[in-house]
Amino acid sequence: MTDNDRTTPPRPSLRRLAGALLEIVQSRIELIGIELTEEKERLMGVAFLGLAAMLFGVLALVSLTALVIVIFWDTYRLQAMCGIFIVYLLLASWCAMRARNILRDAPMPFEATLAEFEKDRDALRPD
Repeated sequence: MTDNDRTTPPRPSLRRLAGALLEIVQSRIELIGIELTEEKERLMGVAFLGLAAMLFGVLALVSLTALVIVIFWDTYRLQAMCGIFIVYLLLASWCAMRARNILRDAPMPFEATLAEFEKDRDALRPD
């Protein structure tokens, strides 16, 4: 054995390095897929419940509106209609502001994937 063979550390083969990189990329893509599936399921559930709530809410409001107008038809029909309008307007404004706040405060999509990419980048940086 020569001195040159003893002093050079063994180098990983290019094929092993490429294989390791491909495994890292594959695991990150799988993580993205899992997060996409979770986000889709969450959004579908929220959308369904939101639509059902709106449907039943509209039915209740129509019934309540008719009831109030019938009750006050002979005495205060215009005031009753204006009062109902104001209540509906306030509720619609509150719902719009609440929806805006939920969207603004939502967590960033793919947060776990981005964190893993950050860890990978930090691990591959030279010291």
